[in-house]
Amino acid sequence: MKANQLLLAAILASALGAPIETLAEDKSVVQQMTPAAVQFPIEGELPALGSATAWLNSQPLTAAGLRGKVVLIDFWTYTCINWLRSLPYVRAWAEKYKAQGLVVIGVHSPEFAFEKNLDNVRRAAKDMKVDYPIAVDSDHGIWRAFKNAYWPALYFVDAQGHIRHHQFGEGEYERSEKIIQQLLAEAGVGGVSRELVSVDARGAEAAADWGSLKSPENYLGYERTENFASPGGAALDKRRVYAVPARLRLNHWALSGEWTVEKQATVLNKANGRIAYRFHARDLHLVMGPAARGTSVRFRVLIDGQPPGAAHGIDVDEQGKGTVTEQRLYQLIRQPKPIADRLFEIEFVSPGVEAFAFTFG
Repeated sequence: MKANQLLLAAILASALGAPIETLAEDKSVVQQMTPAAVQFPIEGELPALGSATAWLNSQPLTAAGLRGKVVLIDFWTYTCINWLRSLPYVRAWAEKYKAQGLVVIGVHSPEFAFEKNLDNVRRAAKDMKVDYPIAVDSDHGIWRAFKNAYWPALYFVDAQGHIRHHQFGEGEYERSEKIIQQLLAEAGVGGVSRELVSVDARGAEAAADWGSLKSPENYLGYERTENFASPGGAALDKRRVYAVPARLRLNHWALSGEWTVEKQATVLNKANGRIAYRFHARDLHLVMGPAARGTSVRFRVLIDGQPPGAAHGIDVDEQGKGTVTEQRLYQLIRQPKPIADRLFEIEFVSPGVEAFAFTFG
C-alpha cells in the first residue's frame, strides 16, 4: 500500500476496533506510523463512577473530578486468567505515566459471588500489587454504565472526558500504550517517552502458549458447564456419589466421590473426592476455595497418573501436593514441551472444597 492508503486503512481499522495491522499489506510501514497519525473517534463519555460500592487505594473519584486527566479504565475480576495475563502491562503503564498525569482505575466487577467480598478483593489487590485506584463494583453498576461485557476490558479516556478507544481481551499491548501516549500528547503533556514498557511476566501472569492451547475455559457449576462425563450425569443441587469413566475425551471432565453440583460451583461432601479433566495446554488453572472461611483443604495433583514433577504449577510441588487456603485461581500445571493431550486429576484429602472453573494457557 502507498503511505496515504496506509493512513486511510489505519483510520478505518481504528474506527472498526480492529488492529491496524489487519488492514495493511506492509506491516513495517504501519508500525513506523506515530500515534498522532491516527485519529480515534469519540465513542462516548466517561460515565459516572458513583455506583462503586467501595474504593481501594484512593478516595472516591468522579468523572467531573477527572476532567483534565487522561484516564485508563480497566475492568477486572481477580480470578480471571485473561485479566491476570494483561495485568503486568497495566501495572507498568500506571507506574510509567503517572507523573505525566495518567490515572489508571481498576474497576473490580465480580464474576463469582465470593469475589464480592471486600476482604477478598483487598487481599487479591495486595497480593497482585495492584496499587492504583480500585473502584469496587460489586453491584455491577459501573459495568452496566459502560455497557461492558468483558474481562479484561480497557477504555481509554481523553482529558475532555471522551472515551476514544477500547480494547477487549488480552493482547494489543503495543497499540494500547501508543494510544495512551497519543492522548497524553493531545492533553498538552510534554516529554512523554515514545519507548514502550518491557514486562517480565511470571507465574499465572505469563502469556499463554497460544500455539499449543486447545482447551477452552470451562465452569464446574451446572449453570455454565460443558462436557460433564460422569455416568448418569449431574444431580443438580443434590448430594450424589459420582465415578470417573474408563476414558475421558478431550475437554471432558468427571467427578469421583460424593459431591454436590451447584449453580456456580461443585462442592465436595466427603474426603478423597476427585476431579478428572482431559486437556491440551501448557498451563492448567483451577478456581477454587474452602467452603468455610478460615479453613484449608490439602490436595494432590496427578498428570497421566503420575506426580507432575517438572510440570507442576506454582501452587503445587513436584509431588503434586498443595493446599487450598483461600478462594482464588490456583496454577496447578505448567508443563514443558511437548504439549499433548493429558489426563489431569486432583484429589482432596478432606471435604469442604468448592471448585468453580478450569482455565488454560
